[in-house]
Amino acid sequence: MIKRLKRFLWLVIAMIVAISISLGLMGRLTAQQPSISHPLTSLTEAEISTAVSVIKKEKTLSEMAVFPLIALQEPDKEEVLKFTPGKAFGRKAFLVIYERSQNKTYEGIVNLTSKTLSSWKEISSVQPAIVNPEYELATQVVKADSRWQKAMQRRGITDFDQVTISCWAPGILSKQEEVAGNRLCRALSYYKGKSWNYYGSPIEGVLVTVNLNAGKIVSFVDKGNVPFSKENWNYDVKSLGNLLSAPKALKILQPNGASFRINNNEISWQGWKFRYLMHPRSGLVLYQVTHDDGENVRPVLYRASLSEMVVPYGDPNPTWSFRNAFDVGEYNFGLLANTMELGKEIPENGLLLDAVFANEQGEPYKIPGVIGIYERDRGMLWKHYDYSTQRNDVRRNRELVMSMTAAVDNYDYSINWIFHQDGTLEIQNELTGIVLVQGTAAQKQSEDDSYGRLIAKNIFGVNHQHFFNYRLDFDVDGQANSVMEMNVKALPMDEKNPLGNAIAVTKTPLTKETAAVRDLDMKSSREWMIVSADKKNTLGVAPGYMLMPGGNSIFFPVEGSNIRQKAEFASHHVWVTKYKPAELYAGGDYPNQTQPGQGLPKYIADDESLTGKDIVLWYTMGVTHVPRSEDWPIMPVHQVGFKLMPRGFFSRNPAINLPE
Repeated sequence: MIKRLKRFLWLVIAMIVAISISLGLMGRLTAQQPSISHPLTSLTEAEISTAVSVIKKEKTLSEMAVFPLIALQEPDKEEVLKFTPGKAFGRKAFLVIYERSQNKTYEGIVNLTSKTLSSWKEISSVQPAIVNPEYELATQVVKADSRWQKAMQRRGITDFDQVTISCWAPGILSKQEEVAGNRLCRALSYYKGKSWNYYGSPIEGVLVTVNLNAGKIVSFVDKGNVPFSKENWNYDVKSLGNLLSAPKALKILQPNGASFRINNNEISWQGWKFRYLMHPRSGLVLYQVTHDDGENVRPVLYRASLSEMVVPYGDPNPTWSFRNAFDVGEYNFGLLANTMELGKEIPENGLLLDAVFANEQGEPYKIPGVIGIYERDRGMLWKHYDYSTQRNDVRRNRELVMSMTAAVDNYDYSINWIFHQDGTLEIQNELTGIVLVQGTAAQKQSEDDSYGRLIAKNIFGVNHQHFFNYRLDFDVDGQANSVMEMNVKALPMDEKNPLGNAIAVTKTPLTKETAAVRDLDMKSSREWMIVSADKKNTLGVAPGYMLMPGGNSIFFPVEGSNIRQKAEFASHHVWVTKYKPAELYAGGDYPNQTQPGQGLPKYIADDESLTGKDIVLWYTMGVTHVPRSEDWPIMPVHQVGFKLMPRGFFSRNPAINLPE
């Protein structure tokens, strides 16, 4: 009887384990309930509540006060590097508080350990990111305005509920707007009719600028009626009608479980180890990226994150020329992250992780499944077929991918950190979503349409760009690093090179910050390398990691243009700075309604030495999008990225001893 009972209990336990594994719950429990065991652990819901309560206790806030940003105040780098498990450490929260009625911005730091306010200061003449209540406020103000109502009626729209208002950060300001110093947004109008995808029906020529402090319209523009598409651009299965034949099922199975391990917010896989954190502004941030070469655990990066984005549109029409979105700093990219699903954004063998954020009222909330992690097969890792022995040695290529997705109004972005078995770390961005379009009377493409392309009847896609800047705090074999630029050139034919086939590589140290503002050059196959300043490999060479650019573009706004001055980081592909903890954002701390020259131009103004220092490399990559009909109504994914590849870091192929 006892044996039967034991057997029954073991069967029940086995069933529970099997069900948990199939639902991803075993990994989920481990990953979703991290203890605060490390200084770089995300803020918990309790810590967010504590931080807000301390602020409200110490400072008198109005009913209109909002919290655009609440995040971990990252501890001192040296303290983190010296941290050992079990050692006590302090916790702090960083908060941005905006008083809308006073048009004032404050920064506060709360000591969560002592529950005290350790820092409070007003940041003058800045505007934090747009917050959720302001979208609704803008909608109410616009729809109550008689000028806007008449503009809609002139277009045959009498039911104003059929119009959606999209609120943008104001972008390029007029002189009058700059002087006034008010918090503004630009309101665009879309006709949705009976379809939920209203992006195909922009009400062209109507632009409303709203003063969010006063809740009033400060500028109204109506450039006259322009036809807009009345077609149903919904893209659900029912709306599309005829569907392609579905491919046969493709199953991705890992019968023995995943190869990666999660310990709170630390991930280890195939020699790699790193920590992650979901930041409300930057999104997915990696910390303390190391690689175990079999003998030593060696640091590569201390911190890596998306720093800023800018999306300039190329139509000079006044209702379009202001559109230059800083999607990270103007809208808090991390807060726009959305829940993903296994078998959709993330393959079915993946694991979904949650994140804790705070809303504009300072209330904590959890977003489920906002981070995805999974392994995937990517073909061959290495191979050689030997004719003499007929040996065929080959290894399959496995990658670890950590992803997030975010919807920024009409566009969707996927940010992917990809770890390779050969010691390479790859960053791959995916762009999809809906092209921002103009209404037009045209139903056929005109040769005069130089600012874009007709992509459907009455729908014009405007030329634009997407630029991403990544902040990469390197610690290659330690904090003492230097940066080298490598250029390749063909040597002229002479007595030393009679056949003209010689290819030479030159390495140039970039010793100062102003000298390290650089651009890609295909003619010289230009690349950059961060090397240890005090260590040598077995060949007597400094071990390093190399930035290998992928696809890229130049920033097309011309010298002297407003957007080039605001987004100067995008005007060059590479910047290198000496590490300073407060220098986190390529476009500056507050890009919304910012002044020119913020961020990287300021960071390099002191022109510090980069030789044997703790240095940060900032890489900018861009996509130039000339829309096409195939991008409508949903744009197929476009990828852009780069790689950080070891060079002299390992003594041989680090994946050569991978078992079959």
